[in-house]
Amino acid sequence: MSERVARSAGGVEDRWTLRAADRALLGNKTGATRLGFAVLLKLFQTEGRFPRRPADVPAAAVEAIAGQVGVAAAAWQGYDWHGRAIEYHRAQIRAALGFREATLDDAEALGRWLDGQALALERRPDRLLAAARERFRSQHLEPPSPERLERLVRSVLRRHEDAFCAALLARLPSETIAGLDALLRPPDPGEARGNDDEPDPAPPLLALRSGTGQASLQSVGEEAAKLTRIRSVNLPAGLFDGVPSRMLLAYRRRVGAEELHELRRHPDPIRLTLLAAFCHVRGREIADTLTELLITTVHRIGAKAEKRVEGELITDLKRVAGKPALLFKLAAASLSKPDGAVRDVVFPAVGEQTLRDLVAEGENAGPIYRRHLQTVIHNSYRSHYRRMLPLVLDALSFQSNNQAHRPVLDALAFIARHAARKMRCYPPEEAVPLDGVVPAAWRNAVLEEDVRGRTRVNRTAYEICALQALREQLRCKEVWVEGADRYRDPDQDLPADFDMRRGEYYAALKVPQDAKAFIGRVQAEMTGALTALDAGLAANRYVRILKRGGGRIAVTRLERQPEPVGLIALKAEIARRWSMTGLLDMLKEADLRIGFTDLLRTVTDHENLPRSVLQQRLLLCLNGMGTNTGLKRIASGQQDVTYKDLLYVRRRFINRDGLREAIAAVVNATLRARHPGIWGEGTTACAADSKQFGAWDQNLMTEWHSRYGGRGVMIYWHVERRST
Repeated sequence: MSERVARSAGGVEDRWTLRAADRALLGNKTGATRLGFAVLLKLFQTEGRFPRRPADVPAAAVEAIAGQVGVAAAAWQGYDWHGRAIEYHRAQIRAALGFREATLDDAEALGRWLDGQALALERRPDRLLAAARERFRSQHLEPPSPERLERLVRSVLRRHEDAFCAALLARLPSETIAGLDALLRPPDPGEARGNDDEPDPAPPLLALRSGTGQASLQSVGEEAAKLTRIRSVNLPAGLFDGVPSRMLLAYRRRVGAEELHELRRHPDPIRLTLLAAFCHVRGREIADTLTELLITTVHRIGAKAEKRVEGELITDLKRVAGKPALLFKLAAASLSKPDGAVRDVVFPAVGEQTLRDLVAEGENAGPIYRRHLQTVIHNSYRSHYRRMLPLVLDALSFQSNNQAHRPVLDALAFIARHAARKMRCYPPEEAVPLDGVVPAAWRNAVLEEDVRGRTRVNRTAYEICALQALREQLRCKEVWVEGADRYRDPDQDLPADFDMRRGEYYAALKVPQDAKAFIGRVQAEMTGALTALDAGLAANRYVRILKRGGGRIAVTRLERQPEPVGLIALKAEIARRWSMTGLLDMLKEADLRIGFTDLLRTVTDHENLPRSVLQQRLLLCLNGMGTNTGLKRIASGQQDVTYKDLLYVRRRFINRDGLREAIAAVVNATLRARHPGIWGEGTTACAADSKQFGAWDQNLMTEWHSRYGGRGVMIYWHVERRST
């Protein structure tokens, strides 16, 4: 998004600047004819096509060109769009720039060229349309009308999709086809339920499309069951090799949006391709979800235990104040009567209860605290969370490319081998992997001696250590999950041709291939920054170094600045002119000016709703989701829109990619609307700070943040250069 914003923010005036050759083409034209010809010329040079109506030309462009040709911008309204003059102007511009109108043969040639580009451009209509226009422009051809060009692109997509689905169907075994179709049918009632009182079972696809609950043992079991169901379909290995991930994701969204009867109605090639792509993508998503649940649950075991133990200590432990003075009294009393009894000499000086409090404080601050914490973790895991381990080990396959982390995988294999056996300690003859799995703080809890003096490995404590080690290695991707997406093999993050094109990729990243040179550059940057900090810190009266905390940096709180007079006047005028304007009205007005809802397209192959009806429902959905109001409550305040209508639009039209494009359109329009006299021609902004706001999972911008430990929407404040 930032790239699109930066591209549109700068260089606006340069696009409409008339060159000497352009002025020569104007000849002796005057008035509205002169301005109209100049506008057509610059728009054709910029976009490679003529505008179809005056509204297609930005008002800023008309004003910029009018000032250069010496004609008032209001004359633009008098330019004749339907006479012979405009046809002559178009022909004159084509001849001057070396263009000609595209013929039917040109369109057919473009269709054949787009056939070869469809897969590379992920079969996205917007990208294919842009590629088609650029192709015409490179061949000096004026493209056909937008409607005709869009029909051409859609016919190419349909032809390519039919060929792709037919080829994929030919690669599916009969048992895989039967497994995919079984996802759309309810299972046999006699097999799925134990008595007649239970409701009829639903088709498995509904469960596979459902989301994940909070991190819990139940969620782990549900996700593991989903993954088992998807793997039972037995998709052939390498079925989607070479297919862009965006294309598969589009299929997955389509299955998630369409009703079951719509999916059943598709022809065999399309239906089976949709279901196969859904299973492929959904299986990777569930593997990621299971991994996240494992990481979160293991962290929760330790965090809850620490909180519980600390609460007990705070409640039970009395902090003893003035320990140096008590020590002096104790020493003085002991030296005065070295042969006396403790009860007669020490207790009167210090007090028996005070001594007990001192002993308790010392014990709870040392190894006893750690042992108590380990005991709480041990009991919590054994009584509840232990049932998670076999589910995870059966569902996920952990791998590593680094031999240094092999002990963690050996430990998981060892645990899985003994999962079905009931024992407190592992057999003494078994070689249990300890190094790299059990930390030093847990050795005493893991290793214990039996009645015969043999060292045994406590099974529960060992499993806890193995899970904690696995969590740490998963977070840094030293251990990865087979069949996952985010937690996939890190080697797959690199392009397949990285070894052959290493120099090109390093040049694109602007980093040297020599590791020493890269490290030297980073060290030089750090040295320069630290030197500047050290030089400026002494003279900065607002910043000081504290002695506590290893030298913390303290920044003086700035005094509140007076509010600018212009801002006060602006707020007052806004309150006077739009005193009762609601958020939904602002959203509607922005869409009327920008048309960002046009960027929210259906994930299916066609749209049935008129765009005017769809626009209203899209705005209602965005308002309900963005404000956390919810679609049900939004629908309750409307007379002609039901909750089912909004849910239909939400599933089919609102997705993360489309929403990001809509956000980019709003940001670009905001930058274009800003007064150049105040903000300048371009903009440079940097993220100054961020804050997480809690949001529902339905919000497409919701994300998990490790720092805040939960889901929410990250809001960033941006500061303009020289405008702080």
